[in-house]
Amino acid sequence: MENTERYTDKLAKYILLAAGTAIIAALCWYFRSVIGYILVAVVVSLVAKPLVGLMQKIRIKGKKAPDWILAALALILVIGLMLSVIVIIIPIISSIVKGISLANVENTVRGISVPLAEFNEFLRSSFPSLGSGFRIEVVLFQELQKMFNPEAFSSIIGSAASFLTSFGVGMFSVVFIGFFFIKDDGLFTKIICALVPDKHEKTTEKAISDIGYLLSRYFIGVLLEIAGVALVNFIGLTFVARLGFNVSLGIAFMTGIFNVIPYVGPLLGGALGTILGLILKYSSATPIGMDVNFWLFTGILIAIFCFAQLIDNFLYQPVIYSTSIKAKPLEIFIVLLIVGHIGGPLAMIIAIPCYTVVRVIAFRFFGHIKAIRRLIPSEKLITNEED
Repeated sequence: MENTERYTDKLAKYILLAAGTAIIAALCWYFRSVIGYILVAVVVSLVAKPLVGLMQKIRIKGKKAPDWILAALALILVIGLMLSVIVIIIPIISSIVKGISLANVENTVRGISVPLAEFNEFLRSSFPSLGSGFRIEVVLFQELQKMFNPEAFSSIIGSAASFLTSFGVGMFSVVFIGFFFIKDDGLFTKIICALVPDKHEKTTEKAISDIGYLLSRYFIGVLLEIAGVALVNFIGLTFVARLGFNVSLGIAFMTGIFNVIPYVGPLLGGALGTILGLILKYSSATPIGMDVNFWLFTGILIAIFCFAQLIDNFLYQPVIYSTSIKAKPLEIFIVLLIVGHIGGPLAMIIAIPCYTVVRVIAFRFFGHIKAIRRLIPSEKLITNEED
């Protein structure tokens, strides 16, 4: 009888736990936009945190500025930098997209008809299954028609007001929440600790401190990586390919953004940059680009993007992925492979931050397990103590 009561109590406990988990998951889904604003505000506060640390060292007559002023200044700097980039870059990208009209694409095809004919002949001879009538320019032209469909642009313009409204609400929410996260450094910790049992509160505080430290380094590193890759591509496109300032800046910025997606992003960015560079060179009303033949110019563009990727692989990424979150390169590679297989390239963007959170939680709460002790043998691999 006693065993039956114990079994019933355990079953009831598990049922209540499952019901509570389901209710929390449902609430998170229903309020997903609010949770999204909070998470973005956390990221902004993590990026701004080092700025606050630097400004706290500034003393005027032996006194530092109040915390709310430092938080406001750091937030203005971070948000202002992001908005400045958007204000400068978006018009340039818009002009590039506007310049790639369907008529210009047709002119581009005519201008490189001889190299395309040779390339088509090579493809048909190498891959007979393509058929005798296969032409790669037709395939590319059809895809570009889909990408630059006027109806699609009309739809985008039609929904612009709704997007701006949502963007405005989101921006205000992120700024408002982010300000208090920056001003009160322990606010987020207090919110989380209020939801955990008392016996786990100390461990939770340590875990949140470690996560904040590692993610702050990671997000700042990613921003520097985007800027670094974009700078290398901009220099190459401007001074080697000679595509001009605006075109080079727009293409370099796009390739830098694509680089956020590990492994796949640089390939997509390089392919897009090469295609845009070729189209703009051969469709522009004014001559741009090096005065060389089609294949040599294509090779120059590919070489520029490959050179930027080599610098990223051997300089930027080891510092960001290994040093910032203190994880082994093999760990990162396996995690990215698994996440990419499950969720695709876009999921890989959040793979490393999520793995960092899981890694710290595993060490703090389940460090007694042998596998975790072998993976993270030292507390220095997750804390702000230097190795």
